[in-house]
Amino acid sequence: MTLIRALCAVAGALWLSAGALSAAEVETERMTWTEIRDAVAAGKTTIIIPTGGTEQNGPHMVTGKHNFIIAETAPRIATKLGDTLVAPVMAYVPEGDIATREGHMAYPGSISIPPETFVRVLEAAAESFKVHGFKTIVFLGDSGPNQEPQRAVATALSQRWAGDGVKVLNAGAYYATNGQMEYLKSEDETEAAIGKHAGIRDTSELMAVRPTGVRLDKRVADKDGVSGDPARATAVRGEKLLSLKIDTAVQEITAARSPPAVVGAPRGESLFDRLWRMIFG
Repeated sequence: MTLIRALCAVAGALWLSAGALSAAEVETERMTWTEIRDAVAAGKTTIIIPTGGTEQNGPHMVTGKHNFIIAETAPRIATKLGDTLVAPVMAYVPEGDIATREGHMAYPGSISIPPETFVRVLEAAAESFKVHGFKTIVFLGDSGPNQEPQRAVATALSQRWAGDGVKVLNAGAYYATNGQMEYLKSEDETEAAIGKHAGIRDTSELMAVRPTGVRLDKRVADKDGVSGDPARATAVRGEKLLSLKIDTAVQEITAARSPPAVVGAPRGESLFDRLWRMIFG
């Protein structure tokens, strides 16, 4: 009987552990449909739709860089928010004209889709989550060409769905105004060394999340698709840079979900007090 009790105790512990892991999961592709349904019913009504990109990143870094980075940052953002889930990463985004081999399409391995196709995919993904009860839909892009289509779609859908109480946001600060440049300059790096593509920033980030994706002996500055000096990248810097992006996105999403302040309402005044003041003066 002692052995049976011990086995039952182990089984119970495993069952509780599995339930805890399920409750902590934020990535929808790792959840069952009933777990997603129950999470929404419990108040997890914000969904992050992360977009990466498949593009050349110099001879030193794999083409899936953006996908690996945002697959790390999006769940961490959702976990910090506490009431948010994460959709699968969109790996195909606009990377330049295919026929003319514009932009990153000049290099083998890059995959591009037309901006209008990207827009339609964003719209369909957002609508899919809307019909299942999500109230805040966040586009989170790790690549530059993603930003304007995401902003345009977010604006249009927010206006279209305002009557349904659904808000769509492009968390652009995550990419554009996250404090990374200021941090690296405080470390005595120049804008030229930091670069704009496959330089210090994204090389450091990938070294932090997927070190096997960086060929340390092939890092070259300002050539072969590289802007900046990736040899100055480190995993330690990468974790700091990731944290800046994550914290910026958390602040941006939190602010976007906050109800607008009532103009003229005294601080701390309750809704009942405001109504009473409006009726009786």
